Amino acid sequence: MYTETVGSAPERASERAYRVLRGEIVDGVLAPGTVLLEVEQAARLGVSRTPLRSAVARLVADGLVAGRSGRGFSVTEMSMESITDLYELREALEERAAALAARCGDRSAFRMLRAGFVAAPQLLEAGESGIQEYYALIDRFDAAIDGAVGNPFLVGALSAARTHLARIRRVARGNPVRLRAAAAEHLLILDAIVDGDAALAAHATHVHLHLSLASVLATLDQAQTTP
Repeated sequence: MYTETVGSAPERASERAYRVLRGEIVDGVLAPGTVLLEVEQAARLGVSRTPLRSAVARLVADGLVAGRSGRGFSVTEMSMESITDLYELREALEERAAALAARCGDRSAFRMLRAGFVAAPQLLEAGESGIQEYYALIDRFDAAIDGAVGNPFLVGALSAARTHLARIRRVARGNPVRLRAAAAEHLLILDAIVDGDAALAAHATHVHLHLSLASVLATLDQAQTTP
């Protein structure tokens, strides 16, 4: 159990509670629809109810939890409709970001990433450890995009969208064919950025998002119809 500490050096109780709950939601430890009671969660996390409420307020702002008519709160659902809405937002943000990255003067970060994406199929054959390395590579790609965009408002919006994307990624983890295809799609985006072709970078991003959404929805549909 965590114990609450006071002072500036240790991690603040509200920040720690937020980090733990957010991680559990994103990783699927706390599944969509899970009901979380305030008193129980405060005891489990070793914090008082005041910092827990602060943490929950941040999670509500993130769209990860919602208040209930009774006590406590619940983890938000990820419906097909909400996933489609998220991908509409991703199209607007990520296509623009890829185009801006292709126009930036320094593309060295993207050149350095290329070898990683070329080797991605071998990574994905290594099982769960390889999948984790692959997603770490995606995170470095996203960080390179953020660094190249030079627009804090766009970067902030991308960060918010990625919070929910992390939940959706769990759907693809069990589909090695889709993961390999996604790696190839990222390589096309990367090459377009390195070549400075903004239109191609945006188009390659559009194709990647279209195929990603189709795969996620098909997987969820199959899960719902399978007895």
